Parts: sequence; structure tokens; C-alpha cells
Amino acid sequence: MKESKGAGKIQRRDLFRMAGAGTIVAAAERLGALELKPSADLLESASSSAWREATSVDADREQAWQQRMNWWRDAKFGLFIHWNPSSVASVEISWPIMRPNPKWHITEEEYVNLYKRFDPSKFNPDSWVELAEAAGQKYVVFTTKHHDGFCMFDSSFTNYKITNTPYKKDILRMLADACSRRSMPLGYYYSPPDMHHPDFRDTSKPARENWEGEPARPQWPIYLQYMQLQLRELVTRYGEPALFFFDGLDQQEKYDGYYIERMLRELSPSSLINNRLGTPGDYETPEQFVPARIPVKGYRIVGVNPELGSELPGGIPRPEEFRPWETCMTMNDTWGYNKNDRKFKSTKTIIRALVDVASKGGNLLLNVGPTDEGLIQPEFADRLRDVGRWLQVNGESIYGTTYGPVQGLSYGRTTAKQGVVYLHVFDSPGGEVSVAGMAPVRRVELLADGQVLRHRQSGNTLAIQLPPNLPDTIDSVVKIELH
Repeated sequence: MKESKGAGKIQRRDLFRMAGAGTIVAAAERLGALELKPSADLLESASSSAWREATSVDADREQAWQQRMNWWRDAKFGLFIHWNPSSVASVEISWPIMRPNPKWHITEEEYVNLYKRFDPSKFNPDSWVELAEAAGQKYVVFTTKHHDGFCMFDSSFTNYKITNTPYKKDILRMLADACSRRSMPLGYYYSPPDMHHPDFRDTSKPARENWEGEPARPQWPIYLQYMQLQLRELVTRYGEPALFFFDGLDQQEKYDGYYIERMLRELSPSSLINNRLGTPGDYETPEQFVPARIPVKGYRIVGVNPELGSELPGGIPRPEEFRPWETCMTMNDTWGYNKNDRKFKSTKTIIRALVDVASKGGNLLLNVGPTDEGLIQPEFADRLRDVGRWLQVNGESIYGTTYGPVQGLSYGRTTAKQGVVYLHVFDSPGGEVSVAGMAPVRRVELLADGQVLRHRQSGNTLAIQLPPNLPDTIDSVVKIELH
């Protein structure tokens, strides 16, 4: 379809407002309502120009979005919360019915009825927010609906929701209010896949047979409308979120992401949107790994495959080339609550992961899976507080920084902000360290106590004399002030 400039004719932007390209084509093919055929102009919806078209807003809204992006890039560290009735059985969230495994010891029928026993009577949203604050985390992202379709909010469009459990209360409302009381930004995880909805898939079949959805069925546009209605609910009833974390799994283009994101831009203009709806989104989303190099524009990174990060070019990009990104990571091997998963990451591993992420300009979204009682288990809480104590001393080297000017150090990482480079020493090479690629240096000191360190510079190579006993065995930070 060619864009028309004539008076009284529908322009491409109006089509994005009224319906997404995928919905228009589906309607034309199945209902005969419009005589549309895919054309070069329509297929352009997969390009970056279509992203700009779908997300374009007026100047005030663009400024609000930019302010949110600047804040998010400075925040660096967030709390991810995966929680729903799956915690009753201590199994992974959603996946036991999508990819059944004997280790879960649960049938699909048992899983989908867990909500009838879900009564998290010890849930205290204020204590969760207080823990995030103690950990030094600057935002929270909560699972409003995971792939199983269960809603942790009081949606008007389904009975498969938290207010139909023995608990009866609206969990998201309680958490949103607690975050508001403590000025903690809250983001919404929302899963486009929905094992419970009969228009997403034929629910007479086991979920393992069709969990990726069935967009060729005539019911598919009805499911997309359900998804859009729930997203409007989240924005209009629970407050404008800091971000939307979608988790579209495979074949993400089937969710008509350009229309959904156009809708969200108008309802919630400052909210960030990740890249898991078949569109470029505002930021990349590696999962359970840190990219090997600094992400730049033109490279899509989504999911659990570390090889995606290896495709990135080396070197230090110009600021305009940088692509915002966030890696989400579990503290053990499970997203939801699993009492049998004792493979907890150490405080050392978590802090160094945070530093590694920051050294490449990204954010770390660290996950907890609360218990069926509504508690964050002590193994998670203890580690989060340990990270918070480290950040109380060294947070200057994380918050508000960007990727460091020196990459690939064997003994540590670098982060940077205006006029300062932070050298993170994981494992001291002993005595003197040499850092290449440095601008002229004015002063070098330990961040923890301000101890001035002897240094010398030859060209762009800086040599720093380290003390025999560094202040922190996990990561001692050297603050390098530039001329």
C-alpha cells in the first residue's frame, strides 16, 4: 500500500493507530473486509523506518521518553520478580507444561489448578521494596502474566487470575502502591504467549504440542485484542510503568508488535519497551549471559545464546553507535521458586557480573522467585544485601557510568563517567598494573578510602602502583581522574 497524501485518505500512520499491519492482513484474508495485498510498503513494517513510524510521538512525549531512557541507563541495577501459583508446587514457572520434564513431577492438569491452593498470606510488598533498596537496586520488574496465562493482577478479561485464588487480593495493586510509597520505579513483565487462552492455541490439546501459538487460526486476531485490552488495563489502572518487558519467545512477529507499541507509546509515552515483540524495541535483552563485547546498533541480541554477543564488533564505539541493553539473570538455576534448586550464585559472582555488565554500558536485572507464602527466601535476601553493602562503598563506579575505555582486561574491568575512569580490580596481578588507552591522568586513588596511589604515564599507557592489601577481595575500585 502506498502512502497517500491526499485529503480524506487514510495515511500509513493512521493505519498504525487503528490496527497493526498483521491484523489488517489477517482481516483481509479471513474476513474479506479489505482488498489488501502485501506490498513492498507493507513489508517495510519489519524495518527500522516502521519502528520510527510506530513509536513517533510529539516533542513533549519524546522528551519524557528520553528522560526515562537516560534515567534507566544510569540506574544499572534492577530486581526481577518471577512469581505465580507455580510456587505452590516448587516448579519452574510455565515451562513444566510447555516442555514437560520428569524432574518437575507434575501433570498439566495439576499445574493449571495450582491457583486453587495459592494463598501467599505472608506477602508484604513493602518488605520487597525495602530489600531492593538495601540491595542498591533502582527499579523493580514484576511478572504480571507469564506464559501459563495466569494473571497476577485483577484483569477484567479472564477468570484465571490472582483474585480468584484463596488469597483474593490484587498482588500487582499492592506492589504498585508499595513502589509508589517508596518512589521505586516499577516495570511490567507481560508474556504474549498464553497457554490458557483458547484463541492463542487449541487448548483441547496438551500445551507441549502447540505452546508457540497458532496464528493461522481465525481466532488469532481475537487473542491479539485480548492482549491489547490487558496492556491497556495495566497502564490505566496500575500506573504508567517504567518499562514493559515482553517475552515473546519464538516467531515474535506474530504479535503485531508495531501496533501494540504504537498503542503503548500513546498511553504511556515515557515507558521503555524491550525487543521481544518482533520489533527493534528500545533495548536489547540477552538472558543469563553478558555479551562478549559492547552492544552497538544494528545487532539484535535476545535470548540465551551467548554466541549472539560474539558477533558484535570489537573496540570502543562512539556514543551514537551504542545500543542500550539489559541482561536478565537468575540467582540460582530457576526463574520461579524451586526449593530444590540450591545452586545459588555467590555474592562474588553477582557483583562481578554487575561490574561486567556496567563495563559494557548495560543494566543487570537480577531475579528472585518468591515462595508460595510470599517470602523472598533468605539465600536470595542475604546475597542482595551483600551486593548492597558493596554498592554503598563503590556505587559511584556503577551508577551513572557508561562502558569503560579499556576492554578485555584479564584482571578486571573499567567503567567511566565524565572526567573519571574506574578501574575494577578483581584479581590483583601484584604490585603494579598497566592500563593502555588512557587519556592524560591527574590523580589516582582507591575509591573505598581515598588513598592516593602512585602512578606514572607514558603516552596513553598508565602504570599504577597497587597497595599489597587491597580493600576488597571481590572487586577493589581504583578511581582515575582525568585532566
